[in-house]
Amino acid sequence: MNTARKPYPSDISDEEWSLIVPYLLLMKEDAEQRHHDLRELFNGLRYVIRYGIAWWAMPNDLPP
Repeated sequence: MNTARKPYPSDISDEEWSLIVPYLLLMKEDAEQRHHDLRELFNGLRYVIRYGIAWWAMPNDLPP
């Protein structure tokens, strides 16, 4: 989790993250590299789903 921001209730727990991260990391080595932390992106998706907001209305401390 990004320690530069306060956690949201929608943030994924360490236990949940350890269960899903192996499936999210199945990308080819020659694939374009990510510009943002994968866990923070996932937290952003969970925020949008949990609170039912538009993507553009997300808090600024989550990745675009």
